[in-house]
Amino acid sequence: MAPLLQVEGVAKSFRGLRAVSDVSFAVEAKEIFGIIGPNGAGKTTLFNMIAGAFRPDRGQVQFDGRDITGFRPDKVCDAGIGRTFQIVQPFAELTVLENVTVGALHAHREVAAARLAAADCLDLLELGHRRHMHASNLTLPDRKRLEVARALATGPKLILLDEVMAGLRPTETDRMVVILQRLRAEAGLTIVLIEHVMRAVMALSDRVMVLHHGEKIAEGKPEAVVRDPAVLTSYLGGAAV
Repeated sequence: MAPLLQVEGVAKSFRGLRAVSDVSFAVEAKEIFGIIGPNGAGKTTLFNMIAGAFRPDRGQVQFDGRDITGFRPDKVCDAGIGRTFQIVQPFAELTVLENVTVGALHAHREVAAARLAAADCLDLLELGHRRHMHASNLTLPDRKRLEVARALATGPKLILLDEVMAGLRPTETDRMVVILQRLRAEAGLTIVLIEHVMRAVMALSDRVMVLHHGEKIAEGKPEAVVRDPAVLTSYLGGAAV
């Protein structure tokens, strides 16, 4: 069976500065695939090419058997890919439920159906008890989970998570790990995540890819990747040995 997501030789430069250079990888259905690397390694640029914010200079993105290279973000969402962003920016004056309902309207034409779907997403993200609270009043951990709920509400087969655990305490990180594991188990979701919190990467990922200066320098099982000499030198540092 073909991978759900196949990225082949994608590259992107900005005014001559190479952000991503000929990166290839594949993600199987229901897999959790981690992407790590230092700041400026090209991780978010790679997400932006998959999600349609940037068109690759070269290379191809295939999803669920279709070539989606260069699709607009709304068409990528139509194809079944949802995403979150590093900086969470909910609609501050809307309630938590209303925020997620906006996302659910992508998959449901009727507002009532979208609201019901949004409520289900909030329950999965353990935010049901906050549904009538304005988003501006949420704590950082709750805003992070709201960001995931909004993406989940679009009805994706695969979700791109961009540092959804950044800034969380260890206990809050562990809670998010459990939630993401549940999303795979109960919703059949495929997850690709950019993350610096190695505690979460090791607990969640089936496989990990490492980017450095826009190039892939390692890929494999997390326990093998974190022992790779190139990864230790470029990202984890000698203290990780």
